[in-house]
Amino acid sequence: MEEKKNYVAHCLVLPYPAQGHINPMLQFSKRLVQRGVKTTLIAVVSNWKAISNKNFTSIEVESISDGYDDGGLKAAENLEVYLDTFCRVGSQTLAELLQKLAGSSHPPDCVIYDAFLPWALDVAKDFGLLGATFFTQTCTTNNIYFHAYKKWLELPLTQTEYLLPGLPKLAAGDMPSFLNKYGTYPGFFSVVVNQFANIDKADWVLANTFYELELEVVDWLVKIWPLKPIGPALPSMYLDKRVQDDKDYGVDMYIPKSEACIKWLDDKPKGSVVYVSFGSMAGLSEEQTEELAWGLRDGGSYFMWVIRDSEQGKLPKEFLDTSEKGLIVTWCPQLQVLTHEALGCFFTHCGWNSTLEALSLGVPVIAMPLWTDQITNAKLIEDVWKIGVKAVADEKDIVRRETITHCIKQILETETRNEIKKNCIKWKNLAKSNVDEGGNSDKNTAEFVDELAHRRATLN
Repeated sequence: MEEKKNYVAHCLVLPYPAQGHINPMLQFSKRLVQRGVKTTLIAVVSNWKAISNKNFTSIEVESISDGYDDGGLKAAENLEVYLDTFCRVGSQTLAELLQKLAGSSHPPDCVIYDAFLPWALDVAKDFGLLGATFFTQTCTTNNIYFHAYKKWLELPLTQTEYLLPGLPKLAAGDMPSFLNKYGTYPGFFSVVVNQFANIDKADWVLANTFYELELEVVDWLVKIWPLKPIGPALPSMYLDKRVQDDKDYGVDMYIPKSEACIKWLDDKPKGSVVYVSFGSMAGLSEEQTEELAWGLRDGGSYFMWVIRDSEQGKLPKEFLDTSEKGLIVTWCPQLQVLTHEALGCFFTHCGWNSTLEALSLGVPVIAMPLWTDQITNAKLIEDVWKIGVKAVADEKDIVRRETITHCIKQILETETRNEIKKNCIKWKNLAKSNVDEGGNSDKNTAEFVDELAHRRATLN
């Protein structure tokens, strides 16, 4: 028998099945649990099987299917077929799960769903439940995609510059790649644009950002949607320390080499190490891997480079023989690395989670975006938040070794570093104060829970 407890409400949390989507939604779930909300993570069977490390206790787990229980996206013919199947089978298995939970001692009141999965809202509404969409990307990026959805942006892009409400002036090349290289990855283009197909039916729009970071665009979007920025959704020990034992996200696709990474850093001088990681999804071409390898070596600094097993064959053999200042690992505990005093800067692909971690932990950035929203994030990093420099690619879309070396020296050795470090500290303090008691994001989370409890009471 399920234990009978007095919960404020019961939320089901459904992320898109990728680590960069699961992590922030899981972190927000921990904040809800802290406020007395029963929270159940809805995992996708294929993805859940692939996760090496599952380490959280306060949240229950249920599952649905994407139609490919043994392989997920890799087992599908292509992305478009996968997404169509996921929509159909996901809707059906989510409905079956809601039917099952309706008879439990704590039936669900609300589905918090990843904005990439708008069909989840339709299923929730069929069952008379409340629905909250959760944006795992910036409000800046989502405003751009919203303009594309509304056809307020003409595609393919025809202008050299764009000025959208609440946003800084953006060159066409600063737009997310699905727009500035229109026609590439049509499946993903459809996902990011169709996030808004039924957003007017959502009871709340939650965003993993914080007010001061994107205040102009938040002020504009809040007039259109019931938007609540609730970020940064990082483990509490790195911010306000108010959620007990919350030291990591609790989910890892790969097993980090924690001890080796930290031991290596312990021996290095303060602020001397370049940490290089391109996230859990992105892969570099062989030519780009080679340029990055020689750029890191020629930079002369210590570096720690995360290269997954599947990518290591792209490294030049002679580099492995000559890189005595570097450590190459398959995966590492990123938050521990970013907060280590030996760290000098973060060489990143600018995925939103990595960018938000750098902002929240006060780490200078070398931005080398590859695709999607990373391009726009890099623009914000360099020109708006001013916490780093961008490693600019050439006409063949390759960032050359000379550029990489120049960026490293600029961040670690020149006066630019002082200005950047000052900005990093400013954002770090704002990130912490937002989730701390009485901060904007903390108030928004509290309001969400209060509104949820109130609506639950009126529905019952």
